[in-house]
Amino acid sequence: MGSFDKSSDPEAVKAAPVAISDNESAVVGEVQAAEKFAYSEDRKIGITGAVFLILNKMIGTGIFSTPSAIFQATGSVGVALFLWVIGGFLTCCGLSVWLEFGLAIPRSGGEKNYLEYIYKHPKYLASCVLAAQMIFLGFSSGNSLAFGRYILYAHNGEAQDSYKARGIGVACATFACALHAFLPKWGVRLVNVLGVFKVVIVLFIVFAGFAALAGHRHVPDPKNFDNAFRIETTEYYGGGGAYAYSNALLNIVYSYKGWENANYVMSELKDPRRTLTLAAPIAVAGVTILYVLANVAYFAAVPKVDIATSEVLVAGIFFKNVFGDSAGVKALPVFVALSNLGNVLAVAFAHARLNQELGKEGLLPLSKFWGSNKPCNAPAASLFLHWLITIIVLLAPPPGPAYNFLVNLYTYPGVWINGFVSGGLIFLHFFRRDTWKPTWRCWEPILIIFFLLNVFLAVVPFIPPVGDWNAEGYPYYVFPIVGVAVLLLGATYWLLWTKVWPWFRGHRIVAERIIDEDGNEVIRYKKVKRE
Repeated sequence: MGSFDKSSDPEAVKAAPVAISDNESAVVGEVQAAEKFAYSEDRKIGITGAVFLILNKMIGTGIFSTPSAIFQATGSVGVALFLWVIGGFLTCCGLSVWLEFGLAIPRSGGEKNYLEYIYKHPKYLASCVLAAQMIFLGFSSGNSLAFGRYILYAHNGEAQDSYKARGIGVACATFACALHAFLPKWGVRLVNVLGVFKVVIVLFIVFAGFAALAGHRHVPDPKNFDNAFRIETTEYYGGGGAYAYSNALLNIVYSYKGWENANYVMSELKDPRRTLTLAAPIAVAGVTILYVLANVAYFAAVPKVDIATSEVLVAGIFFKNVFGDSAGVKALPVFVALSNLGNVLAVAFAHARLNQELGKEGLLPLSKFWGSNKPCNAPAASLFLHWLITIIVLLAPPPGPAYNFLVNLYTYPGVWINGFVSGGLIFLHFFRRDTWKPTWRCWEPILIIFFLLNVFLAVVPFIPPVGDWNAEGYPYYVFPIVGVAVLLLGATYWLLWTKVWPWFRGHRIVAERIIDEDGNEVIRYKKVKRE
């Protein structure tokens, strides 16, 4: 991804303008007047709001849907539960890495800022690669699809993927993006309300699981905890080899994803260092405990074959097995759907801010449009971009096993980005100790474990699985190839944007970023002539 930055002051990154390179001459025309990005204190997010912002992205479809794929891959109840514990530990490792960077560079944009600090040359290459991943694969399609399927399951018991469910998913994504664009305060409030609600739903599943363990079920005891660590292979689950285990881990990474959500909106946090330090660990620790207990609950009431074949509806089957066919069971999947809506709201909020940061930096075509806060002091244009990609990805795959494909496609390129971020931090720790002096320091063994995990998840999906190569309805190598292709698309865009296009036009647009005397961010786009 380039060479390492030798700058000695990470704090300088947060206020530095985008510099004009040596082979560029003076500004030949200002594209637009300076635009100020200022948020009133009542718009900024405190510790409670940050906790729920993280919770809402972490607790989405994952815990209600992915346990099926994880058990199907492992064929063992004990191994599946152990993988969820490992997932929580690895999430804590990643959080420690992101805390170190977030406290040293307290600016919205998350890993965009961290990659720019580490990989300074070739200039903008790391940012363009990340931009491709975030714009094209930072969608809410999986959560929107699960929302539609749970609504239909509650309405008429329909369990199959269909365009009807996807139509409901389109409505879900549209509502989320429109609310954040035109009523931003209400968007944050709804995120907080649904954050409380979804924690209550997961707690309800946990306590219902305790009841199931005590014998309160409408089905016979599935006896899933007898010889729990025995690995079985049937036509429905088990026997997938290393590829299956990497898929299972990708699903778990997806379920925990969101721990980095507050890093994307650092500029909108009250006292960002204190808020991030408290909110992120509270959210991650709480979610890890809830996830493990929720999986115990599923295994207490749902037979193995039903779990393996339930796809996204494992929570719906759990409710039916514990509570029977009562009217309340019809309502419970709606509650799960509302949890999915909270996730869509949280993802749209955070990813739109990252898209906006890319616009502020002048990295995108029509940057001043994507970086704008008009008309309601919210990134409406960037929300529209997020909505558009979400809808395209949601409707494009044919009905079938689309959910697992969307999960893998959403998660896989991120492990490459995580690998480059953690690998860069290893370099700073061991070779730039005299210049890299953050207020929070990630313990080196934790950092190395996180790096090696991401290397493993990046490589193993290319290894052929045991058995049918098209078991999911598509070749096993599709999602890793598409994921890598999107990252390479970012590198191609960098080449066109920084080399080819300026050569033809004689200039390009750069963004000058300054922090005014009031601490507000000001962006000015300028047309720069090349020599």
